[in-house]
Amino acid sequence: MKKIIILVIVLAGTGFAAWYFWFMADNETIKYKIAKVERDSIESHVSATGTLNAVITVQVGSQVSGTIKELFADFNSVVKEGQVIATLDQKTFIAQRDQAKANLINAQANVEKAKADLFDKKQRLERVTKLFNEGLIANSEKDSAEAAYNSSVAQLKSSEAQVEQHAAALELTTVNLEYTVIKSPVDGIVISRNVDVGQTVAASFQTPTLFTIAKDLTKMQVNTNVDEADIGAVKVGQDATFTVDAYPEIIFEGKVSQIRNAPIIVQNVVTYDVIIEVANKELKLKPGMTANVSILTFRKDNVLKAPNAALRFRPDEDTTQKLANQEKGAKVWVLSNSHIKPVSVKIGATDGNYTELVEGNIKEGDEVIIDTTIKKSESSKTGVPGFHRFIR
Repeated sequence: MKKIIILVIVLAGTGFAAWYFWFMADNETIKYKIAKVERDSIESHVSATGTLNAVITVQVGSQVSGTIKELFADFNSVVKEGQVIATLDQKTFIAQRDQAKANLINAQANVEKAKADLFDKKQRLERVTKLFNEGLIANSEKDSAEAAYNSSVAQLKSSEAQVEQHAAALELTTVNLEYTVIKSPVDGIVISRNVDVGQTVAASFQTPTLFTIAKDLTKMQVNTNVDEADIGAVKVGQDATFTVDAYPEIIFEGKVSQIRNAPIIVQNVVTYDVIIEVANKELKLKPGMTANVSILTFRKDNVLKAPNAALRFRPDEDTTQKLANQEKGAKVWVLSNSHIKPVSVKIGATDGNYTELVEGNIKEGDEVIIDTTIKKSESSKTGVPGFHRFIR
């Protein structure tokens, strides 16, 4: 009796399992996600990051060493070309100039002395020559007078050369004295000040930078790093947009003005510097800001386009897959009378999300399949095992 009961239980369990897998598992609904074919513009962009800079930035330094005595400009100061923005202590340079001036005066006096000596030697030579011609003196005296005259001529030339030398020294000390007055070379805004009053600057090996002046902050540029894979699509004159963290809600506009050929290699990653000019009339943009740039490399209007997911979609059913294999090339799938069928298309440009449909038996507003999901149907309502439904 127990064996019969066990056998009945086993048979009942087997029957239930068979019923479940036949009816419940097979009673599924295939649901398709669809999208409409649209007629719109299609664009392609290159994304990059960059840094905002002034178009012209001038570093103002000191050509002489010294101590900062006064500062007449600070951060954000508006300066004009030729305006004094700092001075160095001039005491040492004034003393050097005065010494050079005294040396020049002394050299000029030596020239006058040499001229007087030359005149005397010339007069003596003329007298000696006259006496020699009359036979009153020996030839040796005439030779001695000529030698003294020639020596005086050479001394005059040496004195005149010393005048030139000391004049140049005076000019040098005068220029160095002028260099103690630091002037702005351009009209602009001071964006950086690197010294304070009392600080010593040394210009022995290189010119120290005292100020950094942006010539015109109403015109700025973005230096972007474009990847080598994208640089081929970037051209001078293309439109670009960018955002900065300071104003995330504002989209700034600019144009590509230059593509620099010098590669920038960081950890074997090659990028190129692309310059984008941008207007900054409201002075919202500041040097050093990070810009998230998008360069418009391609645009085509009034095209028929479909989501890229529709071109990637492939059905799983064997019969439909066999039908698809009969049609080579790009295709999209559409629903027709609860069945799906492929439509061959010729594709064009893409923006990464949508692709242009150049040719094919498809029009604006047609619905194409982009994905599929499977879910259980309500078997109690259908009452028919193995029934499949297509849901759009």
